[in-house]
Amino acid sequence: MQAGDLVIDVHGLNKHFGDKHVVRDLSLQVRRGEIYGFLGPNGSGKTTSIRMLCGLLTPDSGSGTCLGHDVIRETAAIKREVGYMTQRFSLWEDLTIRENLDFVARMYGMAGRRRAVDQSIDKLGLAQRQQQLAGSLSGGWKQRLSLAACMLHQPALLLLDEPTAGVDPKARRDFWDEIHQLAAEGITVLVSTHYMDEAERCHRLAYLAEGRLLATGTAAEVVAAQRLSGYNVSGENLQVLAQRLRGEPGVSQVTAFGTTLHVVGRDADALAATAARIEAEEKTHWERIEPGLEDVFISLMQKSASGTP
Repeated sequence: MQAGDLVIDVHGLNKHFGDKHVVRDLSLQVRRGEIYGFLGPNGSGKTTSIRMLCGLLTPDSGSGTCLGHDVIRETAAIKREVGYMTQRFSLWEDLTIRENLDFVARMYGMAGRRRAVDQSIDKLGLAQRQQQLAGSLSGGWKQRLSLAACMLHQPALLLLDEPTAGVDPKARRDFWDEIHQLAAEGITVLVSTHYMDEAERCHRLAYLAEGRLLATGTAAEVVAAQRLSGYNVSGENLQVLAQRLRGEPGVSQVTAFGTTLHVVGRDADALAATAARIEAEEKTHWERIEPGLEDVFISLMQKSASGTP
């Protein structure tokens, strides 16, 4: 990887709020045109990390660059080149779509703002609703308006903080199609999400817990690195079996999936022995499966909570 390919290149970032250490020694490299996903439970430091990267928060320590600007000394320059979409709708509900975008363009001091607003409205399919009050929009249309506002000043980097929370599946899919189109045009996207299907649409991922970066790579690399083993279990009295399995050797997760159980563990040999024994004792059928990203997400949460390295 060439240094010139990196839009984000930070090392050892830390942030405290009082006596709480929110982000711990964060090191992160994100390439130009990449969609980079942030995963982690609530309170894991995702939002704080994003705000440090876009110049809204100054790290207590560490170093690095975002868009070639120093993340500690050149935050004003970073803000000018970044689009940041917050978790909650943050535009003005008593203004129309067009009025909102025009106001944002004025705040950026944009030359030719009317043309920029027109282009943004057309590109994101907002033309027929441009006179509608923002407060009357559905979640999906509010999301689209927020993205249009983020893109008005043509940023090189988009930072999206759980942008599809509370949005229906079709609107989520349409939003992600737009994100991939922007990435194809060379825009870099850093996005936090709780949705596993969205995480799988990212080029690379980072998993944070308690402020620490625990895993990074493509979805396939993150799954492979955890070396989980899994089985799909079918048969009778699965609810009772689920309770029993939670105390068995090799079992770390038991989840109901429709009419079957999804059983996952970190110790493949111990789990295989448990599977063979219980399949012989109970009227059940155990079939080997490949654990997915959601299994890894839960496993990492368990390891973080238990303090397991």
